[in-house]
Parts: sequence; structure tokens; C-alpha cells
Amino acid sequence: MNEMLWQPSRIRMEETNMFRFMNFINKRYDLDFSLYGELWEWSIENTPSLWESLWDFFDIIHSTPYDEVLVDGDKMPGARWFTGARLNFAENLLRYRDDRTAITSWSENGARKDLTYAQLYDRVARLARAMRDMGIKKDDRVVGFMPNIPETIIAMLAAASIGATWSSCSPDFGIKGVLDRFGQIDPKLIFTANGYSYNGKNFNSLEQISGILKELPSIEKVVVIPYTDDSPDIGSIENGILFDDFISSEDNLDIEFEQLPFDHPLYIMYSSGTTGLPKCMVQSAGGILIHHMKELALHTDLKREDRIFYFTTCGWMMWNWLTSSLSLGANIVLFDGSPFYPDPGALFKMADKIGVTIFGTSAKYLSALNKAGFKPAEEFELSSLRAILSTGSPLSVTEFDFVYEDIKKDLCLSSIAGGTDLNGCFAAGNPMGPVYRGELQCRTLGMNVRAFGSSGQSVENEQGELVCLSPFPSMPIYFWDDKNGEKYHKAYFDVYPNIWRHGDYVMITETGGVIFYGRSDSTLNPGGVRIGTSEIYRQVDTIEEVEDSLVIGQDWKGDVRVILFVKLRDGFDLNEELTTKIKKTIRKNTTPRHVPAMILPIADIPYTINMKKVEIAVHKIIHGKIVSNQEALRNPEALELYKNIPELSMD
Repeated sequence: MNEMLWQPSRIRMEETNMFRFMNFINKRYDLDFSLYGELWEWSIENTPSLWESLWDFFDIIHSTPYDEVLVDGDKMPGARWFTGARLNFAENLLRYRDDRTAITSWSENGARKDLTYAQLYDRVARLARAMRDMGIKKDDRVVGFMPNIPETIIAMLAAASIGATWSSCSPDFGIKGVLDRFGQIDPKLIFTANGYSYNGKNFNSLEQISGILKELPSIEKVVVIPYTDDSPDIGSIENGILFDDFISSEDNLDIEFEQLPFDHPLYIMYSSGTTGLPKCMVQSAGGILIHHMKELALHTDLKREDRIFYFTTCGWMMWNWLTSSLSLGANIVLFDGSPFYPDPGALFKMADKIGVTIFGTSAKYLSALNKAGFKPAEEFELSSLRAILSTGSPLSVTEFDFVYEDIKKDLCLSSIAGGTDLNGCFAAGNPMGPVYRGELQCRTLGMNVRAFGSSGQSVENEQGELVCLSPFPSMPIYFWDDKNGEKYHKAYFDVYPNIWRHGDYVMITETGGVIFYGRSDSTLNPGGVRIGTSEIYRQVDTIEEVEDSLVIGQDWKGDVRVILFVKLRDGFDLNEELTTKIKKTIRKNTTPRHVPAMILPIADIPYTINMKKVEIAVHKIIHGKIVSNQEALRNPEALELYKNIPELSMD
């Protein structure tokens, strides 16, 4: 068992929303649970009762009650949730209309803006009126090519209030990347800022928008938000209008919240698109609402008095997840820019100044912070901070230690994992329970997650495929342009019929936690032994000379050999001594099978825009295959470094 790093005091545990919900279940069903594990077992054995209880516990705003919680619950896909109910997603996120702060936005230059719940409601009301006046109606698509600023949330809520479907890309996407996404869904209205800032530089978005509009004939209007320039010239933007000229000038408007079925389309999300055209996953308003409220309130312990931050762009699902915090009345904190500008302490300076209580980021960021030698505890008080969330890739044990040694000792470190597909988590935090080094604390309520071994049976304390045996409300309702459901079925259900196969390699531990080992489609198989790539990353991350790394399996003489690419920190070379050190570290802490057959220096590691390593694309390149879609990458030029490497020649 991994070492326990933290556990809540009894008082702190009893103050959590999870503890309150457990008592709610105990009272409602005459039970006597005292541990999270008991509650989780009940939640997967009594699926309809769990979600019905969550509906009541969160007081979901609705105009028509549901007839049944779950219909065709034995079908996946095919299960239907809260049939007969009618509600509106935006109405639930705008239930508070007082003078408490709803949104705090912070740019990399230190500029801060605050928006109260009353102001947020007013701006959504005025924008929704303008949308209706231009003819936006339910089922239309409204999209954003936007930085992470309040207007993006305002536009999404206005669209959702009408019943239009929202989709967004961050402005660092290239023209082709945007068209690969928006070009599939025929949006009617697009929001964009005139530009964005990153690492101290301003970038012009209007040039990209001009290129995008040439290939998007469905767009009827372009609403431009002045951001890097107070008075941008939009004369070259066809059907362009400034935000202040578009939004209604009327005061004291009431929002007309369209009352829609639980499974009405809310979001269109996209797969990474690194292996082909991105899949367009359509997600329901009711499913996302109740799923996010469960994760935010119970697994994150978010309360009205909290200030929650997540470092994300509008092209990552964590933006959608963070935005749902409004349903609980919390203060959400938006950051736009580079997390390392003007220095590595940028985000923690912001968190300290604002008084962030829940700080969310990526494993990559924590690793980069650690590698840079920056210790937030030495620079900032962080007195308000009580939880750190991490996702995007497996959090190494080194970073678990870094958080508790160099950020803050008394906090709940919740590594969370799920996917864009479900817009949420399979495994996440448990504010009632301990944190063990290297483990995600728990499988989330209602998610019947297992690890399937090679025989297709559930295993514990053994690595296997992550599967989910029961349906859940935030499953995509369908894929766009997938009339017979073939794309949807192939994505999750073609290996284990009626069972969601997610594509991650995990282990369910004896503590009830989960350890992630990387994507199962990039799992290494030297000598037929399955190895998750993160097992190697965890060891390489401990070596100070290495800034970053990437590992793939190369088909070699009827077997697979493990190839490790290392990006070294300035001042270091990959000599024999360092190569030996890396191999010894991996061998000592894993097995001889994990030791790379070859370690090669590389100048850069390719990442998606959402900061995930693209092992599959590199695997293709070293096997002489073409990676056709590179628009989803943050640094596509890095792929060129992996072509025609002499040491990997098959000759």
C-alpha cells in the first residue's frame, strides 16, 4: 500500500458536503453508512436511487417533474434519464442573483475584474434578448473562439437559456483545427475576442476569424469582444459587430428560460483529433448539470463561500466543468495567459491575492513547477487554500510529494481523471478520506468503474482496462453526423458489448483508490508484458537532469522494444553516465521489462493543446506512417524531430 500523505480531521470530515449527503442517504433509506466505500457500493447497486437522491439533494430547478429516473438502464448506449422532466441548464446556473461575486477574471498582466451574480444575470439576459432578436432558437449551434474571459461564459449561458447548443475552441487553435471542429456542426453565430495574450505578447484573432469565415458559410453574425484593444477595427470581418453594439441596451430584463427535456443537447465537445477528424460528442443539459453538481459539491467539496480556480482554456472540458460551479453559488476564477508569465509564481500569486480555496491545474504544470525549482510555500501564505486538483495526465508520486512539501501540508490533493467524452470524472477526490501517494482517492459515486484483466474479468491490485459497467447521465447522447450510431459504438463498446471501455490502463487498489498508467492504446507490450507509459514517466520525472520525456513502443523483430525520448534541461547532455542513471532508476523502482531498450535525446515533446503527450502520433511517425491531422497539437513542429532517426532504422 502507498504511504498516506494526508487525512482530514474528524471536524473537517464532518463539515464536508459528502458527509452531509451520506447522512441524507442514511436518513432517506434507513441506512447507517459511515465510510465513503460503503456509500459508493450502495450507489452502484442502486443507480436510480442515487441519481434521484442527487436530484433532490441539489434541488434541481425544473418546470415539469420526471416520470422515471432511468429507462432501459440495462442498455449502454440507450439508457434514458429523468424522462418527462423539463428544465433549463442556464436557469440552474443562474439560480443566485445577489451581490456576491460570481466571476473573478485575472489576466497574465495582473488585470482583475469581478462580476456579481446580479450583474451576470443582467448580462446574460441582455445577450439572450439580442440572440433571440437575430433569430437564434433552440437546436441552433452557437460557438466561441474565445479566451478564458467572462464574456465566454455569458455567451454560453445566453445560448443555453434559449436551448441553443454551445461549442468552443480556444484562440490558440489554428484555422484548420477550428474548421475541423466547427465546420462539422454548421454554427449560426460565433463569438470571438479581437485577440489574446500569452507570455507577454498579444496575438490577433481577427486574422484567423477571417480565414475561418471563408469556410463557414453557415455563420450569420460575428460578435467581437474588445480584449487586447479597446477599439478594434472589425471592418474586414463580414457580418461583424462589436459586443456592446450587439447586446441589448434594455435594463431589468427577465430571462426567458426555455423548458427543455433532460436530454436536450447542451454542449458539443471534441475528441483530440490527433488520429483523424475530431469526433463531435453531443452532451445533454440535464446529464451535464447533475453530473457536474455531484462532482463539484461532493467530490470537490465546493460550497457557496469558496473561490474555485482551474487553469484551463475554453477548448478543454475543464472549462465546462469549472463553469458549472455557478450552480452552487461559488466564486469561479478565470485566468487567461501563460502560467509562467512573468515568472513561475504567477498562478500562486493570483491565488494568494484572491484567496482561492480550490486550485485546479494539470499534472504537467505541477511537474514543470517542480522542475523549475519553484516552491510556492516559500513565497506565499496560501492561507485560504484547502484543496488542489490535478488532471490531464497521471500525477506522479514525485508531484504528490512536491505538493505536500513545497506548496502546503494541510490540504486535500485530489488527482482526478475521466474525459471529454463524459465531461467529468470516473475517479476523483474524496474530501472525507485520506490521500495516498500516487493514487486517485476514489471512484466517483454512481460510476461502476472496474479494471478488466486480459481475460475480460474484473481484477483488483492488478493492472487492467478501465471500464464502466453501468450507464451514467453525462454519457454523450449521440455523436454528430452519426445517424446509425456506428461512430459512438466503435468509440466505447466494440470490445466489451454493453460495457463502456474508456481506453485507460488502471489499477483499483486495496484502499479503494485508482492508479492510472496511461492510455491503453499506447500501452507497451515488450515480451507480451503490458506496461503503462506513466510507470516509466513516474521514474524519469524524479531525475533532475530531465525536463520532459516521451516513451513509445517500436515494433522490432517480432516483438516490441521500449524507446524513451528525453528532453534535457539546459546545461546537460545525454552521456553514458546519465543514460545509466536513468536506466538504473527505472529498473530499481519498476521491473527490468520497464527499462528502455534505447534512450534518445530530443529537443521537444509534442503535446495537444490541452497538454497531453501525443504518444500515438510519435508511434506512427517512427513506423513511417503519416500523421494527417496536426491542428490539435500545441507544437506540431515537434513531430518533425521524430522522423528518420538513424538509431530507430529498421534496416
